[in-house]
Amino acid sequence: MAKQKSAKLQVANARPEDSGRGLARLSREFMALHGLQQGDVIEIAGKRTTAARAVDPYPEDEGLELVRLDGLQRANAGVGAGEQVEVRKTDSVAAKRVIFAPAQKEIRLEGTGDALKRNFVGRVFVAGDVVATHGQQRVAPDDMPPQLRQMLAAPAFALAEIRLTVVSTTPKGIVHIDADTEVEMRAEFTEVGEARRADVTYDDIGGMSDTIRQLREMVELPLRYPELFTRLGVDPPRGVLLHGPPGTGKTRLARAVANESEAEFFVVNGPEIMGSAYGESEKKLREIFAAATKAAPSILFIDEIDSIAPSRDKVHGEAEKRLVAQLLTLMDGLEPRTNLVVIAATNRPEAIDEALRRPGRFDREIIVGVPDESGRREILAIHTRGMPLGARVDLKELARTTYGFVGADLSALTREAAIEAVRRIMPKLDLASQTIPPEVLENLKVTRDDFLEALKRVQPSAMREVMVQAPDVRWEDVGGLDEAQAKLKEGIELPLRNPDAFRRLGIRPAKGFLLYGPPGTGKTLLAKAVARESEANFIATKSSDLLSKWYGESEQQIARLFARARQVAPTIIFIDEIDSLAPARGKGMGEPQATERVVNTLLAEMDGLEELQSVVVIGATNRPTLMDAALLRPGRFDELVYVTVPDKGGRRRILGIHTSKMPLGKDVDLDEIAERTDRYTGADLEDLVRRAGLFALREDGSDANEVRMSHFSQALNASRATVSPEMEEEYRTMETKLKQAALVPEGMGFVSPGMVKPVKASKHEP
Repeated sequence: MAKQKSAKLQVANARPEDSGRGLARLSREFMALHGLQQGDVIEIAGKRTTAARAVDPYPEDEGLELVRLDGLQRANAGVGAGEQVEVRKTDSVAAKRVIFAPAQKEIRLEGTGDALKRNFVGRVFVAGDVVATHGQQRVAPDDMPPQLRQMLAAPAFALAEIRLTVVSTTPKGIVHIDADTEVEMRAEFTEVGEARRADVTYDDIGGMSDTIRQLREMVELPLRYPELFTRLGVDPPRGVLLHGPPGTGKTRLARAVANESEAEFFVVNGPEIMGSAYGESEKKLREIFAAATKAAPSILFIDEIDSIAPSRDKVHGEAEKRLVAQLLTLMDGLEPRTNLVVIAATNRPEAIDEALRRPGRFDREIIVGVPDESGRREILAIHTRGMPLGARVDLKELARTTYGFVGADLSALTREAAIEAVRRIMPKLDLASQTIPPEVLENLKVTRDDFLEALKRVQPSAMREVMVQAPDVRWEDVGGLDEAQAKLKEGIELPLRNPDAFRRLGIRPAKGFLLYGPPGTGKTLLAKAVARESEANFIATKSSDLLSKWYGESEQQIARLFARARQVAPTIIFIDEIDSLAPARGKGMGEPQATERVVNTLLAEMDGLEELQSVVVIGATNRPTLMDAALLRPGRFDELVYVTVPDKGGRRRILGIHTSKMPLGKDVDLDEIAERTDRYTGADLEDLVRRAGLFALREDGSDANEVRMSHFSQALNASRATVSPEMEEEYRTMETKLKQAALVPEGMGFVSPGMVKPVKASKHEP
């Protein structure tokens, strides 16, 4: 095996799509200097030695002295990102025999080594390496050498990515698998002399590159290079608190950090600590800290820390208070701790004792938030890494439509899609023989339709309490409301879909839209359509859901509603009949009514200290003059949209929508019906079509197969317009007053005395 001169390069993380492919990305200058071509074998020497195939760099790495390695290769070389490795050109020999075994104790494999052989053909490794099978292979670029293209286009091994340890190779050293290699697959985990721990690496975590960077500098640096802090004369960080919604990957992140920093990993699950005997809980906690200190460098991970360290002001039991005090002294007591970092996770940071949340205990608090679209794309790529995907599966499209999903939700989505694929091939399986024909396995693919079916069953976990069924109303289902539709498209759909355009122009999108107009004109329908077309989460709520008889409960409900909406943004909050939730303040007698406090909370949430990012509030009412004036100013309800009675053209389109599934007689003239239905609202026209159908049934019995013009004439005689000319005139006057009110200073109001009757004071809150 010819060895060439070596050079030291800094290790950097590879992109998720390169994970498990056995590639090392090097700069073109380095490759030219060392006589390397794409696909050549290189030896990588850190604390241990491994091998990879050299390929061209990412565009942003041109000219940098970096080697990009995935998490498995970093574990195989015994290095972390930012460290130096020696890289040299070398040769590999064809292996006569290679033995693989599962890298995790809980996995058991069955079958021959033929599938593995097909999967790993051309791959290079040394005994002790951890490697991954790859179900979904990306097509290699055309400029790659043929042998490298063949290696990267190896057929799928299984439905899931499986991590394997290379137990032994014959001969020893750097080898590759070819057609003559004998491959043996052991069924169960085998301990290898030089164990590489790589069950979770940074490659297995998507959508949180900033969080990983913060955590690395807080955890990896003190554990790997404690002398840096000694030289600077400061104590290394003691602890990090991870907090964020459930399912965002806090526990997984802590495990990845432990693996990448080669530290011992100790897990404390909150409830396990609690003991029944006096002082037992504190003793257990002391023992865990002692064991972690002895095994240093180590990471002690406390999951659900709020269960063992609640705020002492809010708990009554002495045992809980003693346990909190014990944790405080262990984390920052008289005994110094070295090479031990405590990471804690919670989704209720406000419930933790405040004495823990100070430097010296938890030095930094890192928010692990809901991933954005690019983060969701990364997470989906990780979860479908070992999945044979159909040609029409577009992960970008899936990432765009899974707004509000956290990592756990996306994992559930891929699992549901896989189950859908299995359900499709169930008829081809002979359950009696308990074996699956190889051709069925070969052709098993997870298709785009499987993912679309899975999307119907999986919804964002943060939305499960408030989730209503996703609206299925599209713009084409809304007729006669062109002006209102244009305003909503411009004000909601555009900023939610293209926030960069608004940022570029330095303007903020509208925060709220108030839809007002006569009853039945389609206000709720408009809100549903805009939520569907904007691809946003939709939270519909009624005033009765938010009002409570208990003091302070209504305000909490509204605060919770907005907090949830922020968490799963982009979100549209729709409040129907908002006038009952936010009437004008100062009309009650005596102590402030519950609704007045609700109005104050609503005002603060919509335009207070906390920014509404990608959250839009739509209110609907047919009595806007009863609402509090402070809500109707720019910054709260920026746009007041008058949803008017449709004109003749609008009525014709609405009739077309409602009769699209109705067998109409040849004599039916929708234009004439539109002409005869002056001042009819959308709801009136729907009722008209329904009545015409009923008259057809009444006349022709259950055999009726068409609705004729005579039936529509009967329906017209039996129905009427709900909006009278006087009501229409009143709404036009109201529109003028509302526009003027938006220009009047807040608090001056716009309500004329005749419009609102004073609300009587009541001892009981609504």
